[in-house]
Amino acid sequence: MEDLNRLSVQDFKKAEKIPVMVLLDDIRSQHNIGSVFRTSDAFRISHIFLCGITATPPSREIQKSALGATESVDWSYHESALNLINELKENGYKIVSVEQAENSIVPDKFSASETERIVLVFGNEVKGVQQEIINRSDYCIEIPQFGTKHSFNVSVTAGIVLWEVFKKMWVK
Repeated sequence: MEDLNRLSVQDFKKAEKIPVMVLLDDIRSQHNIGSVFRTSDAFRISHIFLCGITATPPSREIQKSALGATESVDWSYHESALNLINELKENGYKIVSVEQAENSIVPDKFSASETERIVLVFGNEVKGVQQEIINRSDYCIEIPQFGTKHSFNVSVTAGIVLWEVFKKMWVK
């Protein structure tokens, strides 16, 4: 573990995080939720908001893919993602929805400084991010796709986008 520079949960809690939060809205699959927790741990995301029908820990199904990341990454539950978005915007957070939308940008074109406070919004596996949230977003990020399918699994999408944002904010 030491050779891999892995932190204990206690050390992770004390460690510097990037100023990025993840908002999962109406995510149906508990495996997706757990995967996003695990990826958020890997990239030192500061907080995960679970909204709407998104399940919350403790949950055996979430734990299967989170592998304990629900203990390291801070999280909270909020019934209304839109109300939370409005509150976060009032407090100076940049809202970035990850969705196929008009005027969206590709992840590598998204600019983020080390000091910006960002909330990345991921929506329901079928319906995507709510239109009301897209309307309140500062940006929309869309991952280009070139095959026969026109969507990624939400946990895959989170991994791609979190890595791109992490590189801009942390990797020197």
